[in-house]
Amino acid sequence: MSQGESGSGRDFGAIHSHGLVRVAAATPLVATADPARNAEATIALALEAGAAGVDVVVYPELGLSAYALDDLHMQEALLGEVERAVATVCEASAELGPVLLVGAPLRRGGRLYNTALVISRGRLLGVVPKTYLPNSREYYEKRWFASGAGTDGGEITVAGRTAPFGTDLVFAASDLADLVVGVEICEDYWAPVPPSSFAALAGATLLANLSASNIVVGKAAVRASLSAAQSVRAMAAYVYSAAGTGESTTDLAWDGQGTIHELGDLLAESERFADGPQLVVADVDLARVRLERMRTPTFGDAAVFAGEPSRRFRTVRFDHRPHRRDVGLRRHQRRFPFVPDTPERLDLDCYEAFNIQVHGLVRRVRATGGGRMVIGVSGGLDSTHALIVAAKACDLLGVPRTSILGYTLPGFATSEETKANAWALMRALGVTAAEIDIRPAARQLLGDLGHPAAAGAAQYDITYENVQAGLRTDYLFRLANLQGGFVVGTGDLSELALGWCTYGVGDQMSHYAVNAGVPKTLIQYLIRWTVSSGQVDDATGRLLTAILDTEISPELVPADAETGAMQSTQDRIGPYELHDFFLFHVLRYGLPPSTVAFLAWHAWRDAGTAGWPAGFPAADRHAYDLPTIERWLREFLVRFFAVSQFKRSALPNGPKVSFGGSLSPRGDWRAPSDASAAAWLAELDRNGPRRQRG
Repeated sequence: MSQGESGSGRDFGAIHSHGLVRVAAATPLVATADPARNAEATIALALEAGAAGVDVVVYPELGLSAYALDDLHMQEALLGEVERAVATVCEASAELGPVLLVGAPLRRGGRLYNTALVISRGRLLGVVPKTYLPNSREYYEKRWFASGAGTDGGEITVAGRTAPFGTDLVFAASDLADLVVGVEICEDYWAPVPPSSFAALAGATLLANLSASNIVVGKAAVRASLSAAQSVRAMAAYVYSAAGTGESTTDLAWDGQGTIHELGDLLAESERFADGPQLVVADVDLARVRLERMRTPTFGDAAVFAGEPSRRFRTVRFDHRPHRRDVGLRRHQRRFPFVPDTPERLDLDCYEAFNIQVHGLVRRVRATGGGRMVIGVSGGLDSTHALIVAAKACDLLGVPRTSILGYTLPGFATSEETKANAWALMRALGVTAAEIDIRPAARQLLGDLGHPAAAGAAQYDITYENVQAGLRTDYLFRLANLQGGFVVGTGDLSELALGWCTYGVGDQMSHYAVNAGVPKTLIQYLIRWTVSSGQVDDATGRLLTAILDTEISPELVPADAETGAMQSTQDRIGPYELHDFFLFHVLRYGLPPSTVAFLAWHAWRDAGTAGWPAGFPAADRHAYDLPTIERWLREFLVRFFAVSQFKRSALPNGPKVSFGGSLSPRGDWRAPSDASAAAWLAELDRNGPRRQRG
């Protein structure tokens, strides 16, 4: 599927073209005190990594000698064999693509250091010594090793190769943007301020830890939490590789834990206690890391407060010569980035999202003096969820649910099914319910405007639609005046992103927009969660399930006379599940459209069982091909950047709910209302699927 590069374009199918780098945590089968065999094991995994298209391989601490050697570390014969093993690895890697981070004890200036060697295509790029040497309980490293503290600016000669030496090194690929590697060793990341924090502030986007941490009960979880936390705190990708099978078990045991994290997310982990070598592989998004740092001033401030580590650190540049082949994508790519796909996390996120909305609404009710809540109930997803939130807010406030004034406002195209659902829902939740038929007023207004539909013509244009939408909002606002209440908005984040809402109307305007921070895909799961978590009784749960199965439609245009098909939102503007995918990666990370298309294709090209959120109906699982993804991405870009901002600039208050962000002009998204989408469309033209298809 890949093509060679030409002109200014990029190969759409290659991960390197989209800011991703393939990394691996390697756990060879160690031979205790046998550097020659350990060199062979190191090379074997390097060959496997090269065949898999890996860019960087991280090995365990002291992997060329083994870690659990005690006083054997001080034997000259062993240390001489280690240097010969280094030469063997360098020579064998001359034609290999991956950068190898290998652990070894090395002599320098009358001292012995526990070090990480960085090797690329046969070249020893540099050597980083361990800073923090554990010397308590089972550890006794200060008996053998000197700390790397104070070695900045140094050099070392190993097996006839002279290279930079010190804790002040980062390694930057000259031909692969964003690949900058920082290295630390085992105990270093248990320190209050790990050395990798300074490496990150000096520009390292990929942090590596060569470890020989022995295993005791519960320790693996602590290691994983440290790796996750450091990847968040340093805003980086973090690869951790611990010693495994082959280490001496005289007094300790080893599990070979390997993990790959990115900004707190676990991308891959090895099998622990495996009786053989392992290579765990994942693609880390270093462009995402860079963009996250750019949008977070705290990162830049930390560099200033730390004395600008970039001035102290030396950057070792090297030609990586990335393969740029289409090697697929080795990372879990969620189809629904706003919706977790594990049952435990899904339940927690739904609990938090629901309560954010409920407590936001409770605060607004109290601030308005306890007035009534007025909601237009259509029988669709958004108004259903807003009504459930309002009902729970009443319960929390200790006021009767009859304080909610629910109105169904049927127009020219309202179906009997949705109107019946609206009535059934209001009755089930115990709110004060009423119906106002807006058709007489709509006919009057259309007639006053001289619109042909007033005389019976089938002219179903935007005026025809918005007369109905506007009247519904007029009624709700005036009812709120009459009843001493306020209007609860029902429009969601997805509609606001696409501008699929009428300016000044209920899906864009209200007194409090309780759904404005919730995307459509998450609203569907929140409704399912209210059923599964017992927020509603069984009868209401069955009703909510029926509402979930209803076609998403504004119901402003009559059904087709021949087919009976109702107006479909997604037929008009595209699938919400794709648009929510686009929105997350554009809003949260600012990724370029070609990368968004690349990730969407890998997420959606297969309708198999993997990657679907828990409980997603099997009948609704499907795939999207590349032309379909590109078509709707272009629709999204135009709508999001060029068409819809003026509506978002006038949004009412509403709570931010998702980690993916909000579109409040006072919050996550500030943008001009008269911008162009040309730059985003041009990037997609240059680097996206059309070029890949030739």
